Amino acid sequence: MYGFSKFYSKFYKYPLPLLLLSLWLVAVFLLSDRPAHSQHTATSNKEKYQSSLLAKRIMPSTLTENVRKTVLENGLTVLTKEVHTAPVVTVQAWYKVGSRNEEPGVNGIAHQLEHMMFKGTKNRPIQFGRLFSALGSDSNAFTSYDQTAYYGTVERNKLKALLVLEADRMRNSQIEPEQLASEKRVVISELQGYENSPEYRLNRAVMKAVFPNHAYGLPVGGTKADVEKFEVEQVEKYYRNFYSPDNAVLVIVGDFQTANTLETIKEVFGKLPRQEAGVISPSSLSLNTQHSTLNTQHSTLSTQHSILNTQHSTLSTQHSALNTPIVLREPGAGRLLQVVYPLPDANQPDVPALDVMDYILTEGRNSRLYQALVESGLASEVTASVTSLRESGWYELLVTAGAKQDLKKIDSILSSAIANVAEKGVTSEEVERAKTQLAADVILSNRDITSQAMRLGTDETTVGDYRYTDRYLAAVRLVKPTDVVAVINKYLTKEARTVGFFEPTQKRITEVADKPHSAQTTENFSPGAPVLFSEVMKYLPPVDLATDAIAQVLPQEFKLTNGLRILLLPDRSTPTVTLSGYIQAGTEFDPENKAGLAAFVSDNLLNGTKSKDVLTIAKVLGERGASLDFQTYREGVHIEGDSLADDLPILLEILADVVKNSTFPAKELELHRQQTLTDLQQELDEPSEVARRVFVQSIYPKKHPLHTFPTEESLQQIQRQDVIDFKAKHYRPDTTVLALVGDFDLDKVRSLIKNKFGDWEVSGQAPTLKYPPVAMPQKIVSVNPVLPDKAQAVTYMGYTGINRYDPRFHSALVLNQILGGDTLSSRLGAEVRDRQGLSYGIYSSFQALKNVGTFLIEMQTSPEDSSKAIASTRQMLQQIHQQGVTALEVETAKRTLISSYNVSLANPEELTDRILMNEVYGLDKVELHSFTDKIQKVTLTQVNQAARELLHPDQIVVVTAGPSVLAEKSIR
Repeated sequence: MYGFSKFYSKFYKYPLPLLLLSLWLVAVFLLSDRPAHSQHTATSNKEKYQSSLLAKRIMPSTLTENVRKTVLENGLTVLTKEVHTAPVVTVQAWYKVGSRNEEPGVNGIAHQLEHMMFKGTKNRPIQFGRLFSALGSDSNAFTSYDQTAYYGTVERNKLKALLVLEADRMRNSQIEPEQLASEKRVVISELQGYENSPEYRLNRAVMKAVFPNHAYGLPVGGTKADVEKFEVEQVEKYYRNFYSPDNAVLVIVGDFQTANTLETIKEVFGKLPRQEAGVISPSSLSLNTQHSTLNTQHSTLSTQHSILNTQHSTLSTQHSALNTPIVLREPGAGRLLQVVYPLPDANQPDVPALDVMDYILTEGRNSRLYQALVESGLASEVTASVTSLRESGWYELLVTAGAKQDLKKIDSILSSAIANVAEKGVTSEEVERAKTQLAADVILSNRDITSQAMRLGTDETTVGDYRYTDRYLAAVRLVKPTDVVAVINKYLTKEARTVGFFEPTQKRITEVADKPHSAQTTENFSPGAPVLFSEVMKYLPPVDLATDAIAQVLPQEFKLTNGLRILLLPDRSTPTVTLSGYIQAGTEFDPENKAGLAAFVSDNLLNGTKSKDVLTIAKVLGERGASLDFQTYREGVHIEGDSLADDLPILLEILADVVKNSTFPAKELELHRQQTLTDLQQELDEPSEVARRVFVQSIYPKKHPLHTFPTEESLQQIQRQDVIDFKAKHYRPDTTVLALVGDFDLDKVRSLIKNKFGDWEVSGQAPTLKYPPVAMPQKIVSVNPVLPDKAQAVTYMGYTGINRYDPRFHSALVLNQILGGDTLSSRLGAEVRDRQGLSYGIYSSFQALKNVGTFLIEMQTSPEDSSKAIASTRQMLQQIHQQGVTALEVETAKRTLISSYNVSLANPEELTDRILMNEVYGLDKVELHSFTDKIQKVTLTQVNQAARELLHPDQIVVVTAGPSVLAEKSIR
């Protein structure tokens, strides 16, 4: 539901899966092995002039050409952009306040208030999540350094309803003591989830050193110590100070008429008063005058490192010298190196050159630091980001060390590599490649209306100009090699940087093999009455509940003689193409002693073919900013690709080459093995990953295709010939499906695919698997793998469920939406999260695959709350199993599912995936639009029958992974 972000570089939030209807994706993510990425998105240009050609192709007009800015009399800034490609609209309320306006002692108050903004208003004393769900709105919120944003995307006939709700909570939110106490527990649970991550803890220590006297050095989400002390009066004061129309930006993008909508906005928002006289100015940096010193220059900040007096109990040394790393020695898995360089604010002219520099240093296989650190085996991963904010910025590098590699050595090589770039310069080809990638990334990341509105809101609240990205892209096109060297020499100096090491103090578990034991719950819990949906309807703004007719455009399907199936849907709305594919070569085919083999194959497809080596493939892919990625799940390999429309031939050429002609060079395979072993070590340090593994293995017995997971031993067993043989056996055109949506000509693409894939040969029959039947557990099975010193526990509950072809499938979707479809409006969310404050997020799902199904509930809790949350969840299952649900709940859930589905089809990536998986599951292509009719026909009787047949609270596997305190409490 809620979250906080680090601008574009990171989003620290747990997503609200309102678009549950992409069931195949939910299922494969949670039941499959975590997909290993083999993404090659580096870019290059053979000729320098291609940069200008690219600019003309993808920038025929500016991104903001159709944007209209209006300022109401009360100071509210309104940005509107008509996009008539689908009957949906997004409404976003952005406030120019974030953690930048905090100080030690009240750190996290912006994030806490963001949570409270869903608790109801004077006019609507009801959880707003239930109202958004009733509208079918894909809604969420986040807090960042410079802003707090609330956003929802709905069918266009619900635009005014969303506007009414946002206006209501802009000035009428109520902050009640009981609700604040409950939501503080939720926020603390959220923070504990971040505390589980060594990367988060290292970043917090380093940023505190980089900005010792500026709020940018504080964690965006706050600290437990500060959150625990928040009082109603503090949060209310913050709300009054910063939530007003003259400190807000309203962004609307989608299918609407500007003139009519502006009249509605004036009617709804125009009556709200400006900020009251005498309160703190929204532009103020903090809540008191102590932050008058926060505009300290970076040069001053760097000299203050010597007097840093950190209270972090695990810092092994005070940061008393510029070149002395901050060292965290704590339980964890894997060594981490973080380096942060202070940078100027977003409006400074060096920012475009800094971004180009970042792409040259870290983007793709051809990048300088990847070559120096990853290809050499010193590191398994290098990531980086340029953060450009209202008052400052920074360049952040994070290196995950390879097995048994020394962080000091890695840091030395890193510094030498950067110094070498500064000394010898960069090539024109590198600069043009980076510029191309940057421009393409902006276009490809703004294909859906929610992302377009996000871009406008971020630009307007961070730099005060919604046209910032246009200016930025124009400046990027002018960056020269000398500019890149200049910013390296100016900002990436040893004197300016702050370095952090994470050194794990103990080895984590390498295998997960806790013996299940049974237990009966003794928690005395009686769930409250079902959510009264009549109350929801009472407070829902008036809306035309008749949904707009979605254009019944269906994909064109054809099949090659070798069995390859292709689905094509032209869409001229943006000059881009989205590709989605599926190959029946998933981890279900892994040999027991070589678990991880299927992922080994997909991850190494791009590492060389008969005609191209790995660097050439990366270079060709990136010449125009195209991307191609393979992810392995239980039942198949998922292909993801996108490009600008003119570059589709390049994308298809590389895809065809790697699936037909990959050679799996021994050097690349061994490098990948070491990276995978490092990744495995880190995964087994994450409660969510450990809980997932134990949960799946507790449900599905040995010899079952879902039981096997990679281990260090199995990964070491995999040989090159195993990879070659698996690829030859399982990568076949007759088990492959491709779906494309975008700006293309049907006949040309059909001819292109025939040309590229027509000679893909197939022999014999495709391998098949028989999934053995799995019995339900006969009692409650409780398993508690212990991960010492973790701050948050993760629980998985469930058992075998239904597959995609079960006649109860659509009834189960409606039932699930009521039970745990989202974390606010569902029965579980309302009780466990919202009323009791026991969990940051709790969700349920019927994961319906081709061959198997699993019913799953996932939640994150404070360790001390796990027992009560589990007991509450089981009692809720019992209540619905015995008593069923109400007619109003069914109607609301159906409306939510239908609306969310229609909204999802407006996103090209979700639309392409939907088309793909309908074909994979053997469904008629009209399923793309008949799905909503099937949901609409579900009856109360069918849902309650599904509840009786599919909910089994006394035959359930419960797995909770977390700190050792759990073992002492007998989780039930």
